[in-house]
Amino acid sequence: MLEAGKVPIYEPGLDQLMAKNVAAGRLTFSGDLKSAVQGADAVFIAVGTPTRRGDGHADLTFVFAAAEEIAGAIDGYTVVVTKSTVPLGTNRRVKQVILKANPDAEFDVASNPEFLREGAAIDDFMRPDRVIVGVQSERAAEVMQDVYRPLFLRDFPIVTTDLESAEMIKYAANAFLATKITFINEIAALCEKVGADVKQVSKGMGLDGRIGNKFLHAGPGYGGSCFPKDTSALARIGQELAVPMQITETVIKVNDEIKRRMIEKLRDLCEGSFNGKTIAILGVTFKPNTDDMRDAPSLTIVPALVGGGAKVRVVDPQGMREGEALLPGVNWMQDAYKAAQNADLLVILTEWNEFRALDLKKIAKKMARPRLADLRNIYSAKDAKRAGFEAYDAVGR
Repeated sequence: MLEAGKVPIYEPGLDQLMAKNVAAGRLTFSGDLKSAVQGADAVFIAVGTPTRRGDGHADLTFVFAAAEEIAGAIDGYTVVVTKSTVPLGTNRRVKQVILKANPDAEFDVASNPEFLREGAAIDDFMRPDRVIVGVQSERAAEVMQDVYRPLFLRDFPIVTTDLESAEMIKYAANAFLATKITFINEIAALCEKVGADVKQVSKGMGLDGRIGNKFLHAGPGYGGSCFPKDTSALARIGQELAVPMQITETVIKVNDEIKRRMIEKLRDLCEGSFNGKTIAILGVTFKPNTDDMRDAPSLTIVPALVGGGAKVRVVDPQGMREGEALLPGVNWMQDAYKAAQNADLLVILTEWNEFRALDLKKIAKKMARPRLADLRNIYSAKDAKRAGFEAYDAVGR
């Protein structure tokens, strides 16, 4: 696919960027690792590290397999850079794997964790908050500085550390962001009980420079390729080293509870039962501007609706390719208005731009029972009532 100019994932702008650099001769693709690695100054390992079934650890099988294959192809001094998110100590193990496979290899290892947001990856790479580089030698540090020279010249922070600190920075950052999301979701539940508005609470908190406004948006819980996997791995590392990550462990537990709370919220809007109800779901990817379904809240919520006897219609601009296999028993549709036809409940689960400017009055007229569950707080009760919805529920409002 890549050789044919096709991108196997959805990321805004990536297809044009790839085509531009292929045409300029700066970018090529190959299945032959040996020819690609020979003569390289740096080789990046960027394979998946999924959560291992049964124990919550990151599965490093692909990382070590890549390292062993690289060992047989190294030609002269090379920096082997781990881009994948890996637990503490992994880079030292990568070094041992390479030495075992090729004792004569001239190389260093480096840890260079990525902090790209899906849906905004290109901008994040070109304008990073920081670049983290963990190394063991000055020579490796110089190579990595050359790699990131364009960013260095534009004064973006490049932080050079030891290997373990670089590995820890990645896990600590993701666990903290997951904590912010989970914290505001807990506050949202309390807001619902006391009559406060979590959007106003978030704004008031976020204006404090010590806190910041990012990741303070209440919703159906975090998902995606990073937060669930990395919080789980950090919790397991802490348990094994007898330094329990109690906050992270609680974040994982509360995030799971938030998804279940969303299901009960929908059940209440369906008068206590999903059986026989027609429910339209807008958005199933874990966030907008991606086709990633990994650990998306929809994977917990939608099966509960189907299992409860509901007829579920799904609309998502990019989610169908992965979602068809992950969400059996649903009817995929291309249009929110058609999905709402004779429906008993409309649920906004992912805040795609297409769902931010809906004609609510038009949708309400199409529904059998105009009821709206706005799990991303895009609209307001006043908007819904004015449009003719008989019931509206959001998160923390």
